[in-house]
Amino acid sequence: MPKKKTSEGGKPKAKNPNVLGLHAAVVEQNITDTLETNYMPYAMSVIVSRAIPEIDGFKPSHRKLLYTMYKMGLLTGTRTKSANIVGQTMRLNPHGDAAIYDTMVRLSRGYGALLTPFVDSKGNFGKHYSRDMACAAPRYTEARLTPICSELFRDIDSDTVDFVDNYDNTMKEPVLLPTTFPNILVSANSGIAVGMASQFCGFNLKEVCAATAAFLKNPNCDLQETLLGPDFPTGGELICNPDALREIYNSGRGSVRVRAKWRYVKTENLIEIYEIPYSTSIEAILDKVAELIKSGKAREIADMRDETDLSGLKLAIDLKRGADPDKVMTKLFRQTPLEDTFSCNFNVLIEGMPKVLGVRQIIEEWTAWRTESVKRRVYFVLGKRKDKLHLLKGLKRILLDIDKAIRIIRETDADADVVPNLMIGFGIDQIQAEYVAEIKLRNINKEYILKRLQETDALQNEIDDLDDILQNPRRVRKIILDELNQASKKYGEPRRTTIVYAHELPAPYEEEPPEQFPVHVFLSREGYFKKITPQSLRMSNMQKYKEGDGLRQTFETTSAAEVMFFTDKCQVYKTRVSDFDDSKASLLGDYLPAKLGMDPGENVVYMVLPGDYSGGLIFFFENGKAARVDIKAYQTASNRRKLTGAYSDKSPLRAVCRVDEEQELAVYSTEPRCLIFHSSLLTPKTTRTTQGAAVLTMKPKYSLDNAAPLAKTPIKNQSRYRARSVPGAGALLRQEDTAESQITLEES
Repeated sequence: MPKKKTSEGGKPKAKNPNVLGLHAAVVEQNITDTLETNYMPYAMSVIVSRAIPEIDGFKPSHRKLLYTMYKMGLLTGTRTKSANIVGQTMRLNPHGDAAIYDTMVRLSRGYGALLTPFVDSKGNFGKHYSRDMACAAPRYTEARLTPICSELFRDIDSDTVDFVDNYDNTMKEPVLLPTTFPNILVSANSGIAVGMASQFCGFNLKEVCAATAAFLKNPNCDLQETLLGPDFPTGGELICNPDALREIYNSGRGSVRVRAKWRYVKTENLIEIYEIPYSTSIEAILDKVAELIKSGKAREIADMRDETDLSGLKLAIDLKRGADPDKVMTKLFRQTPLEDTFSCNFNVLIEGMPKVLGVRQIIEEWTAWRTESVKRRVYFVLGKRKDKLHLLKGLKRILLDIDKAIRIIRETDADADVVPNLMIGFGIDQIQAEYVAEIKLRNINKEYILKRLQETDALQNEIDDLDDILQNPRRVRKIILDELNQASKKYGEPRRTTIVYAHELPAPYEEEPPEQFPVHVFLSREGYFKKITPQSLRMSNMQKYKEGDGLRQTFETTSAAEVMFFTDKCQVYKTRVSDFDDSKASLLGDYLPAKLGMDPGENVVYMVLPGDYSGGLIFFFENGKAARVDIKAYQTASNRRKLTGAYSDKSPLRAVCRVDEEQELAVYSTEPRCLIFHSSLLTPKTTRTTQGAAVLTMKPKYSLDNAAPLAKTPIKNQSRYRARSVPGAGALLRQEDTAESQITLEES
């Protein structure tokens, strides 16, 4: 019997110790169980406790900050350092001081993100309309609550809302704030949760209060009569579309168009932009205009600069002589964020459940919640009044015979027996007896007795009135209406965003199409592009290139033709020949990576003039596969300049061939071998990133090197390499079928 193989220690060797160890460590687990036990609690926490606002209009981070400031006495007191507020808020919000301070900045008056800011700030809090104007550190700024916060905390100590323990059970915090107006519609809010998002635009406080009042009086009222449209802190002009607004009011989803406000200063021949859309920034506008100027699409503009100062936002655009400001602004509205779209997604938490609601439904939910808050307040006050009346009734019994009460107290030996003896002597309960026993001797006078008797009658009347409020929904509704009117009258402000209708706007100027004339275009291997007229080419046709560079592709076309540049990063850049200045053969031309704003290290590998987008492109990859994609796959409805995923990134690209009609193609490998096949063997695809089909089979150490139309190759013995089907191995390349210069992507 053969002996087992042993190791140096004499123990039998395992066939594969690693395998044994691996199997011992692997524990099978159902992925659905993992999602349910690990991911779902996280997702629900983000949805319920972070990203989605509730019916009071606040996220938990907002509510914790404002409540902390309220408890610090900052509603009526003087400002305190923001660092102090941030530190105190961490008792309720343990997510870090930076996150708390960012929350405070967004709620501040200085930042300007809200129509009704809740933080009265002092110092540099940055600006909502600028991404570069950052806020100062919290040790340099000060803050307190704005007066409107009194509407957020009114009667919060009267059991209007529920309170829960904070994260370490050391103090209580409110679940909601008892806002006296629908803050959910007044304060702009946005958040991204797991699998859902929320985006609220702000509405004018006066209009929201008026719309809510109209709803309370008539639930079927037309909200568009009172709630005219969104109102943004940055102003601008709302291009009103009644149908789009109605869709937002009914479904909670939709979008509105907002454009900047501007004026023309004739004496200086410049345009001043003093209000911009809420959803953009001055840097985004400046960058886009600079891009237009650089690409030659805004030739009327000499310069644009930011002149924002303490007086407010201002962007100045210097015009060239003879430029029409209306035409310039029409172009800028169409091609820059000076006209932008704000998307609405009214996703709100209702009793812990996220729901997308229209404006009418939000007002209905807020009204129901506010009605409950008012009733809870009335119950609380009613309970206090009943308790006091109960005490006074006990006092009333004793006041009818003061001498008897004094005698009972004097004749009682032990202090602990005073209250029981009073209870027995006058037939009152312990609470009443305790209250009577604490009355001072100086209060046993006629005036005091008469006042207490009158107070008893007044309390009884007040209790009857409070009971009537609870029994009469109309009176509860009247309280809500009065509080709405008070908030609107005291804190309401005029609209900042002007409403204009599409038919009121001036007719847009049609941009003159670029002049069309024949041109020759040249693309070099290193990415230099030249557009040369035939006249200039006749004068000098000696093309200049950098050392080591040379011609990649050349075409005859027109100045208005569209052109696409494919890069080695699986991207394609679309533009027009008219965007390039006329050049000469003696110049290098435009460097495309800089001209088109390509990514660092990105290079052009192929140029296509799509024309009417007929035909297709065949991409050949290093792994021997080829993908045929219709040029229509690169056609877009919008004027996008950059498309990602232009072709598959699974293997390096080696060649591109355009196929307008079926033809034979030659594919080369590094062995070297060659295979000739007909393009009809490849099925056209509409998906740009398709991996294609194998056309060339190779040994592991070889790869596909190049490909070109057969007519543009020096192959003489074509039948030797021709194949009727793909994939194929091809045949070894003979000397007479090669040329001195290799075929590359340069072929046009």
